Amino acid sequence: MELIAAMEEAVANGFRVLILTGAGESFCSGLDLSVLQSMQDKPLAEHRADAERIARLLLTLYELPIPTVAAVHGAAIGGGMGLAMCCDFTLATPAAKFGFTEVRIGFVPALVSTFLALQIGDKRSRDLLLTGRLFDAAEAWRMGLVNDVVPPEELMKRALALAEVLMANSSQSLRATKQLMAEQNRAWLNYAIEAAIQAYVRTLENADFHEGVAAFLEKRKAVWTK
Repeated sequence: MELIAAMEEAVANGFRVLILTGAGESFCSGLDLSVLQSMQDKPLAEHRADAERIARLLLTLYELPIPTVAAVHGAAIGGGMGLAMCCDFTLATPAAKFGFTEVRIGFVPALVSTFLALQIGDKRSRDLLLTGRLFDAAEAWRMGLVNDVVPPEELMKRALALAEVLMANSSQSLRATKQLMAEQNRAWLNYAIEAAIQAYVRTLENADFHEGVAAFLEKRKAVWTK
């Protein structure tokens, strides 16, 4: 995947800090549902390979040896929220919107749920994952998913200032600290990611998923199975 390659290239080239942001109106609004619809006819082995690629992307970002900063200026939904929260620091503008909306289309927030539960605990994770509701930057800050909420014109300036603070520290110590924190969580993450991959694959075979994606693309209300 291009994003994984870019992160690995940054580390290989001696970058000290990585800032992740969006190029358009959104930070990342998640997977295109027309792509999800095209996945329905794939064999199970391809579904699993897709899930493993997503897992590798999130895990690479979470365990990257150098500090990472997400600068979120718009919507960060589903997998996009996964990218934002897997960074070491997450900055957001007041207009930023977050959510794990998978249940609205009969899907399951499988891989992102792994990292969400690690960061905010079970009870709050259940709220966000089971309701599928959108929430703003202020609520994300209160839950600990965002480090700071800043005006839009200050977002990149604040991200660069944070990068300067990080670069003033020992790069060896930063790497060692990140490695330690990754190792402390790795056994649980390995188990949770495998469970998430299996859930991802099973869900793509469900009737509600097929109906949910079709209803969304056809702009109608979904009719769920009993």
